[in-house]
Formats: sequence, C-alpha cells, structure tokens
Amino acid sequence: MEKLAYSINEAARTLSLGRTSIYALIAEGRLETFKLGRRTLVKGESIRRLINSASED
Repeated sequence: MEKLAYSINEAARTLSLGRTSIYALIAEGRLETFKLGRRTLVKGESIRRLINSASED
C-alpha cells in the first residue's frame, strides 16, 4: 500500500531534495500540502504527479 502523505523530511528523502527545495515546490504550487494538527504533510498523489510530469519533459 502506498503512503497517502509524507512529512516534509520524508518528501525530501523520497525526491532526493533538500527541505528548502521542498518548500520552494510547495510555494510554486507544484506540491500540495495539508495540516494535521501542527504538522504539515505533503500529499503522496502530488509527489507522484511531480515525478510523472518531470519524466515527460
């Protein structure tokens, strides 16, 4: 079963990027997030979409 959401650190590890790059992708609207309590989580679907769009270029 695939993960539905990733922490900022998990998203960074998954995409082999730094936290600053993850926050930049969020600011650009290329990664979708939501808050769960005090945590910011990245939607797994948006990570897959980002990877798919990068492989099409």
